[in-house]
Amino acid sequence: MIINIKRVGNGSPVWTLLHQQPIMPPHAQEQPFYKTMTQTEQTARRLPRSGRGTSSKCEQILQSAGQLFLQQGYERTSMSQIARMAGVSKGSLYNHFENKADLFTAFFEERSRTRLNTLKSVSRAPQPDLRTALRQAAATIITLMIDPEAIGLYRIVVAEANEFPNLADTLWHYGVSRTLTGLAEWFADKHATGQLVIRDIDLAAEQFLTMCQTRIIHRSRLSLPVDTSQTSIDGVASMVADSFLKMYAP
Repeated sequence: MIINIKRVGNGSPVWTLLHQQPIMPPHAQEQPFYKTMTQTEQTARRLPRSGRGTSSKCEQILQSAGQLFLQQGYERTSMSQIARMAGVSKGSLYNHFENKADLFTAFFEERSRTRLNTLKSVSRAPQPDLRTALRQAAATIITLMIDPEAIGLYRIVVAEANEFPNLADTLWHYGVSRTLTGLAEWFADKHATGQLVIRDIDLAAEQFLTMCQTRIIHRSRLSLPVDTSQTSIDGVASMVADSFLKMYAP
């Protein structure tokens, strides 16, 4: 999904050449930047996933693990503690999850899926105009990212990723990368219909997500004083929408 503007021998950008032929939209020509399989993806493909998301015991384990991770951090939380809080034996715990890294990934994936579904519903809902849709998407991103659980998980990754690289990999794959992919697909559709003119779809997605983190999210992550009222969120979201349209409106 990356739209790279490459130069050919005569110096003309590939983007111009693509528009001279009735082929697929440029956004669909290349693979997304995250398609190289990460450690998280490799682990997920190796491990049996039957029952996840449907087993009440599995959900109980995930809930207990998440509570301990947020309270104690990743390193200080043990599989024994998780089993004890979940009310299951360690044998039962290991039947569901191979190790602590697998368990953290499953918990993060579950939480991310819920948040991303919320964002998708906003981008797919009919809106009176594109600015309103962009503003509501930005407000949704801000609200989701300043949720106490989201802040807590982000702090765990930042604090312990140097010792446990799989944490950063999990955050990127199930959080950042999937959010960017969803935004890129949305913007590609708007580009195809002429509502936006974007030469690099994935860069535009990163710009949008970065602008959403202005003021409120950065300060919230650092526990600095900041106004998180709906009025404040809407103000930042409006700035994001207006700035984005200044860059990419036809």
